[in-house]
Amino acid sequence: MSLPRKTIFIILAFFAIYVIWGSTYLLNKIAVSQLPPFFLASIRFLIASIIIFLIAKSLKVSLLISKRQLINTTIAGFLFLTLGNGLAVLALKYIDSGFAALEISAQPLVVLIMMRILHGKRIALMSFIGVVLGFIGIFLLVSQKEIITKEGQILGMVLIFACMLSWAYASIFVGKANLPSNHFVNTGYQMLTGSLMLGITSLCLGETWSLPNTWHSDVQWSMLGLIVFGSIIAFTAFNYLLKEVSPEKVATSTYVNPIIALLLGWWVLNEQITTQSIVAAVILLTGVYFINTKRTFKPRSVGR
Repeated sequence: MSLPRKTIFIILAFFAIYVIWGSTYLLNKIAVSQLPPFFLASIRFLIASIIIFLIAKSLKVSLLISKRQLINTTIAGFLFLTLGNGLAVLALKYIDSGFAALEISAQPLVVLIMMRILHGKRIALMSFIGVVLGFIGIFLLVSQKEIITKEGQILGMVLIFACMLSWAYASIFVGKANLPSNHFVNTGYQMLTGSLMLGITSLCLGETWSLPNTWHSDVQWSMLGLIVFGSIIAFTAFNYLLKEVSPEKVATSTYVNPIIALLLGWWVLNEQITTQSIVAAVILLTGVYFINTKRTFKPRSVGR
């Protein structure tokens, strides 16, 4: 029996945010070695938004949206891309790509706690266990002496935490906001507005802008991967999932992202993977699993 079309789309979308986004840590790390972070992110999302709009027009999809939808896509673009992605790329100037992915893997904890604070959503027992495990994993990850003694490491950790807060709030906001129903249009406007704000930030910070023909070949290939796979495919899939499943489930992309990022960082950039980082990853990702599980404990009846 064949799967329903919607189920297939959801599976493919999860594959995109799980695997493709796991590789973007490496691509961003390579690109930020030569390009300023906010300039890098601005160019990436500006080009991606233009391509997305061209695809939408070729499919005869209307690009017209209401004023409220424009405001909401601008807010989402600011939270997801200007703050979220911009700070994450900036952090990669100071910390390894695999370490950044591991720290971001705690995002489901942030989403869960934020939903509790903002919407009063009850934290189930299994999720509570997951939160405890998550905090233990994060503590083990960031308390390593060989990591925190390196220059810029603490700043990088703080930037990643700020990025997580922005993405978590944005995930909750997008789940309830009035946004364009077409996912290409929704993604395109978020990227366009986010890229413009990233560009303004870059100019305000005095970053040096450059043309692609002056970039190293590895940076050019990394930017191409970020635009086509990380932006157009994965971010469109991300926005699709936020409308189809709960924010907590979407946030579980952090199961696979850090594993992909760790392996790629180790294989391509010779980044160090410590034993404590592996232990922290196992505990933290186990916590994320508990947060996502639907299993509940039922009290057993006692015989009389």
